[in-house]
Amino acid sequence: MNEEAQDMRIRNKRATREAIGAAALRLAIEQGSPLVRVYDIASEAGVSPRTYNNYFSSREEAICAFQSDRARKMGQALLARPADEPLAEAVVAAVVEHATPEPDRVGLRMIMSTPELEGEALKAFAMAEEPLSAAIAERIGVDPARDTFPDVMAAAVAGAVRVAGRHWLNGDGRESFADVARRTLTHLLPAITRAAP
Repeated sequence: MNEEAQDMRIRNKRATREAIGAAALRLAIEQGSPLVRVYDIASEAGVSPRTYNNYFSSREEAICAFQSDRARKMGQALLARPADEPLAEAVVAAVVEHATPEPDRVGLRMIMSTPELEGEALKAFAMAEEPLSAAIAERIGVDPARDTFPDVMAAAVAGAVRVAGRHWLNGDGRESFADVARRTLTHLLPAITRAAP
């Protein structure tokens, strides 16, 4: 398979996953419950239930797909920042990029208030820590197998983003998610600046 065909295949798979995830979240919001049927999600996304099962192992995973996909992209966003940018500034910029566009407020509230969905969202953030840690290690030139700094910072950043989500949901609606995330991360900046080599 040539490179162009491979890229097209990857893009198609990503688009299918996003369509299924969007359909799952939309139906869960409309029905007011994560107990949507797989058949209904697949039908809404224009795929077969078998195709759905190739992408997701549960309804909860599909409903939280946007959360996990965005969380995983934080590491990519950090690596894309200018190499000479200080780590603390690069981390904030990567998180703000991750926070744009804003999450669906109703969907995020449902996820954070439904135990099964909140557990899936926590799993998504835990999965985001590894690529974020790898990006931090690469930026500062340390071996993540020997240095705990990248892992600790990745876990702290993921936790700060979760806290920002809760504060954004409970706020008065005047502050953007990106602004809440930026404000929340200021608590980590001294540690990132002090500990980064």
